[in-house]
Amino acid sequence: MPVRDNTRFLPTRRLLLAAGAASLAVPGLARAQGRFPDRPIQLVVPWPAGGSADAQLRSIADLVSAKAGQPFIIQNRPGAGGTLGPMQVAQQSRPDGYTLTQMHLSVLRRPWMMRTPQWDPVGDFTHIIGMTGWLFGCAVKADSRFQTWQEMIAYARANPGKLNYTTSGIGTTNHLAMETIQEKEGVQLTHVPFRGSNEAVTAVLGGQVDMVCDSSTWAPFVENNQMRALSVWTAERVQRFPNVPTLKELGYDLVVTSPYGVSGPKGMDEGVVRTLHDMMKEALMSPQNAEIRSRFDMPLVYQDTQTYRAFIAERVEYEKAMVRRLGLTLDG
Repeated sequence: MPVRDNTRFLPTRRLLLAAGAASLAVPGLARAQGRFPDRPIQLVVPWPAGGSADAQLRSIADLVSAKAGQPFIIQNRPGAGGTLGPMQVAQQSRPDGYTLTQMHLSVLRRPWMMRTPQWDPVGDFTHIIGMTGWLFGCAVKADSRFQTWQEMIAYARANPGKLNYTTSGIGTTNHLAMETIQEKEGVQLTHVPFRGSNEAVTAVLGGQVDMVCDSSTWAPFVENNQMRALSVWTAERVQRFPNVPTLKELGYDLVVTSPYGVSGPKGMDEGVVRTLHDMMKEALMSPQNAEIRSRFDMPLVYQDTQTYRAFIAERVEYEKAMVRRLGLTLDG
């Protein structure tokens, strides 16, 4: 039975009130029709300024700011192996699209290293877009005793625990890769975690740590002969370091690029998600961002919203199994 439309009989004031109530009842509709964003957006980068992810995401922020007509502001919030910032976004931010965070594999892994997980990587976030990954590798100071990876492993085997290396935190992807390598080789290295890869490189250059195993902040120092790369963790050799072997060439069945993206708190409106995805995708595919990624040898790993959410859910199960296999736990 057709429903009679009585709204034409309402007084004008009541019509206006009804229209206002309808827009409040469906907030996503109003936002999806072009009123988002109407104020600055904050993107939390969980590393100190100066690293490769920071540079890539600052490029994204600049390009989105120009497109959206609103500032897209980077806030560096390092700590807890790159998980402090995302955890705070998940637990303290409104799901209105104005506070986002970089989503990386440590955020998917770290809850399962705790006695009581403090967040759910799937349920506590709205995952928006997959973007890129890192060039990982190990490098030593130019005057190091080690000319090759094999020499480093031989020394570590003869001197358990004496050789140390640094990463951007406990439970990070590069830390787990090094744990896997030590397990395979039967060697013991001492892990010295830092808050970010730029700090790790500084420690190696200063002689406080023997080796950095992290993202490509070390690459410019290899190019200017202040450091020497012993391995890269890509599927094939890196064009600008043609003499540096991959982990696969060194006998490990490992390719480590740690793809990352951008997410927000759980419960975000899907219209807002589409707007954010489209703006960030356009920025990601731009020549300006491609130049930044090329500078740091960061591969393009674009995933749309649905594909990225499926990847997150699948990868969480992998990370759970990896943590159990290696017996990785955090104190407290």
